[in-house]
Amino acid sequence: MIEISSLISLSRRRVLLTTSALATAALVAMAGLAPARSADGPRNGGGITFLIDSLGGTWIPNNSAISSFQGHIWGHVTDKLVYVDADGKVSPWIAERWEQNDNATAFTLHLKKGVTFSDGTPLDAAAVVANLDIWYAGRKAEGINPIGLFPKTYDRAEAVDATTVKVFFKAPTLGFIPTLGYHGSILISPRTIAQPASQQADLGKTSGSGPYVVEAWKEGDFVRLVKRKDYNWGPPAVGHTGPAYLDTITYKLVSEPSLRVAAVQSGQADIAYSASPQELKSLKEAGFTVATPRYLGFVNGLAINTRLAPYDDVKVRQALQAVINRREIIDTVYTPDWKLATSFIQSNVPGATDHGDLLAYNPDKAGKLLDEAGWTRGADGIRTKDGKPLTLTLHSNPYLATSKAIDELIAQQLGKIGWKVSIRAYDVVTFGEKVRFGGPAVPAYEVTRSFIDAGTVASILTNANNGENWFALGESDPKLNELRDKIASAGSAEIRAPLLDALQKYVLEQGYFIPRTQIVQRIYVQSPKLRGEVYNGIAYASYYTASKGE
Repeated sequence: MIEISSLISLSRRRVLLTTSALATAALVAMAGLAPARSADGPRNGGGITFLIDSLGGTWIPNNSAISSFQGHIWGHVTDKLVYVDADGKVSPWIAERWEQNDNATAFTLHLKKGVTFSDGTPLDAAAVVANLDIWYAGRKAEGINPIGLFPKTYDRAEAVDATTVKVFFKAPTLGFIPTLGYHGSILISPRTIAQPASQQADLGKTSGSGPYVVEAWKEGDFVRLVKRKDYNWGPPAVGHTGPAYLDTITYKLVSEPSLRVAAVQSGQADIAYSASPQELKSLKEAGFTVATPRYLGFVNGLAINTRLAPYDDVKVRQALQAVINRREIIDTVYTPDWKLATSFIQSNVPGATDHGDLLAYNPDKAGKLLDEAGWTRGADGIRTKDGKPLTLTLHSNPYLATSKAIDELIAQQLGKIGWKVSIRAYDVVTFGEKVRFGGPAVPAYEVTRSFIDAGTVASILTNANNGENWFALGESDPKLNELRDKIASAGSAEIRAPLLDALQKYVLEQGYFIPRTQIVQRIYVQSPKLRGEVYNGIAYASYYTASKGE
């Protein structure tokens, strides 16, 4: 076996030797197992090492379940009520079936029998009610937040009997069932839920019902999972319901993308996360498995803060929409695995419609709009108005490895017609502290956000029902609020579809949201020995069905 440390400079050896030790331990464990293989089935036994660039800031389930990084671990330690695949199709999981009333204000969930959390308590109706309640309300006084995309119209849930839950909403909520498959909607033992935040932050004390449990972990270093041998309630959609095939999964933090990829190339690890797109072609040609799944959610783009001048002017926002060359972004930063944005939501989301004509690159149009808005070019090429330069600060998103490269390209594109652009980059924790939707110093917030059901979108964009108010509009845009309210009150998908189409068109026309590309946030480079992983609707890889060959 080639030592990872031989691939890199001496100053980097400490991190990599730790990775090497973990990988070697996994290989030693595999050597003594004598795993079984059926004639045509997957191999049982062994372990894999997954190299990741962050493990986030907190393990409190409600707070961290929406982290792009921690969702990998939660996806193996916990289950969900329903399963959602890459096309947005919803199928049974812990909820075997469900019904809803005519106006989508009441739902009945019928649960699978015999499911238990790793602490031995049953995953019954009472446990589901406890989870629904905390997803909706959290315990904010303790620092336990509600799940951001859980329906704000939630009223209450009742345990009818051990396997039946009735859920009531204050208004029609068509998106309830799909949102149960969101990666924040993880089922946690009521014993864990009852713990104070300080104890919930200890990952080793969190009990889920998933196919793996936490064997060991160290903050900012690694998480090691071991399979539950009694697990027998996987989602039928993935073709397997019994115990996982792999014995262990070790998530190890290695901050540099090139080192993660080098470890997989040398056989020291099995998966490298967040590789550079420019490496993917050569890695495919070398026989490695490369996966670039798109998730259900918003495209990668900029939510514009309309409270900040000059972005309170629709002509300036429309100019910004027209001056970005989206094809150049894909051709320069990405590969053909990436797709042009045609709306502000991904094209694989049920309900997405094509408004690509509103996103056409047209610098002449952008220049005329800025002229009309009173921004004139000076001798240095920068536009000014009332003695102030036309500026934009971009805050590169640390959850997207290519964000800074895209920002640099956009800065060049905007500079050609008179913008002065600055770029700031923070790590994950600092970004979360300093950069906020509608913040006083953030004119454009870069979005990489998943969701399951498009019906949740309108309330996120505005401040209704404690929505996130992305564009800082409050209640000032009557048309946006009217579309929001009609989408929220729609009792069927047929009624809702044209409203979603109108919402997408209006938001793009107003320049409230500036799409960049359809997003592939989760990039996986994988050893060809590892087979059988599955990617869900949020583009997380599940190794529950995976096995590792010779």
